[in-house]
Amino acid sequence: MCSVTSCCASRLPRDLKPENILLDSGGHVVLTDFGLCKEGVSVGGTMQTFCGTPEYLAPEVLLGHTYSGAVDWWELGNVLYEMLHGLSPFYSRSKAEMYENILHAPLQLHISVSQSARSLLQDLLEKDCTKRLGGEHDLAELQGHTFFLSINWDDLLARKVPPPFIPNLSGPCDVRCFDPEFTLLPVPASLGLSDMLGDVANGAFPGFSYMPPAEVV
Repeated sequence: MCSVTSCCASRLPRDLKPENILLDSGGHVVLTDFGLCKEGVSVGGTMQTFCGTPEYLAPEVLLGHTYSGAVDWWELGNVLYEMLHGLSPFYSRSKAEMYENILHAPLQLHISVSQSARSLLQDLLEKDCTKRLGGEHDLAELQGHTFFLSINWDDLLARKVPPPFIPNLSGPCDVRCFDPEFTLLPVPASLGLSDMLGDVANGAFPGFSYMPPAEVV
């Protein structure tokens, strides 16, 4: 788990979506699920692994091109759009049609969207990654956008900005804010040591050389 504002510039989440954005007990936003995260990426660095959630994939990823940290800003644009419109901007039940929309369909914005938000979404959801907001100077470009002019970034990083919503929780184990669809799922039994060793012996983890200490065995 990682604070949104403290997420290191050398780390690319590559799977930013509403399901991976949570609130802590104080109401501050945190990111989770870094299973597709790529670390050690400097500004301007590129990758080519095809990964991510279909409706949030950036055009350059779909096209199989090398890509930069600009893919995360595209995903942020998708999340902001969904927060304002209730659905991701290029969504379709047909995956093929959705991919076609991502690559070629124009961005449709509701008339109620403010001018600054409209500008931000257009800049983040720019299909040409070389022109996308954040593509050249990363976070600094977003901080200078008119949509964020009222934000004191130092206070935000220090968690001094009062959150608009603070969960009413009884303690660290209170999961009332999570959908029962997830909290009522059975908890799988942990793998026993013999199961783990058997998986290693059967080639489930090629190249994995770790063995537990003798005293554990």
